[in-house]
Amino acid sequence: MTRPEAFRRALLRHFDETRRDLPWRTARTPYRVLVSEFMLQQTRAQTAAPYYARWLRRFPGWSALADASRDDVLLAWKGLGYYARAANLHRTAVVVRERHGGCLPRDPSVLKTLPGVGEYTAGAVASIAFGACVPAVDGNVRRVLSRLMDAPRPSPSELRVEAARLLDPKRPGDFNEALMELGATVCTPRSPRCGVCPVADCCRALAAGTVAERPALRPKRPVRHVAYAVAVAVDGQGRTLVVRRPEKGLLAGMWEFPSAEIADSGSGGAIEAAARARLAGLGVGGEGAMSGRRCRPSVRLVPVRHAFTHMQATYHPVVLPCTTRNLAAVAKSGLVVRVDELAGLALPVAQQKIGEQLATMLAGGGGEGSV
Repeated sequence: MTRPEAFRRALLRHFDETRRDLPWRTARTPYRVLVSEFMLQQTRAQTAAPYYARWLRRFPGWSALADASRDDVLLAWKGLGYYARAANLHRTAVVVRERHGGCLPRDPSVLKTLPGVGEYTAGAVASIAFGACVPAVDGNVRRVLSRLMDAPRPSPSELRVEAARLLDPKRPGDFNEALMELGATVCTPRSPRCGVCPVADCCRALAAGTVAERPALRPKRPVRHVAYAVAVAVDGQGRTLVVRRPEKGLLAGMWEFPSAEIADSGSGGAIEAAARARLAGLGVGGEGAMSGRRCRPSVRLVPVRHAFTHMQATYHPVVLPCTTRNLAAVAKSGLVVRVDELAGLALPVAQQKIGEQLATMLAGGGGEGSV
């Protein structure tokens, strides 16, 4: 069994000597720690760093974030993905201000009651921001501990017990970060750098020659393929319609062109029919001329493909000219904006690409195959 004292000394010495210079490691207020932990969920540190700096300029504290509109928050998060994190962080700011007097709770059990805060985030924030002696087990730590224990599939409870046993009571926050950093920079999923690992002597998997097999890979779930007909309504003034996505679920609360799920092998006619039906459901009907623009009554843009963690989506955008009156009639169902205003909205990546194609077409480009 790994001796905690020797392990702690070796790990923290290595961390003190090699820690990366990351923006959230300075001026560690509870707010900043929580923001960084939300951003680092399923995101690499190098990717999150510039977003973190911009976020703090836009929302420097709890009140600024709580006062912000949902659209402002989602727009500031645009590009980081997993937008539920942004929505949860926004809701957490409101809860902290309204129920906790503007101060983040110190107790990990209370932290876990906040939107989007689970076991790991509560442990990381409590230890880093408040010095609480609690473990924090993320994906990197799971891999490190699995190799230290030479355990193919340790359970979450087993990992927490081992992490708590090794945890340095004098420097819990630094220890948790050091363990995460070890997994991110040395004990990596592929080609781990065992020769420079400061705790290699404690690693059972290294002694047994099973490092590459720890932790054992979980069977991959089959990836679902879905297709959508996307209705891109445009009037003669170059304005289009976007609608809000549901408040829960994938890309919650973001804006998108109206769409409807279709069979992946749908013909061009079926795609256009589905797009028209989606618009009709919103009260948009008829075909109006696109005032001075030469185009067919409908124009199919290039399909856009996007990979989510659990599915592959293909979007089939169809430009459908309509009258200004039709768009005005559905203003309450969505948002009518000029095409050049789309960049200022919180649109998912695939929707941004559709908007870019639309702008190119209106500027004189063509339809499918020409963008």
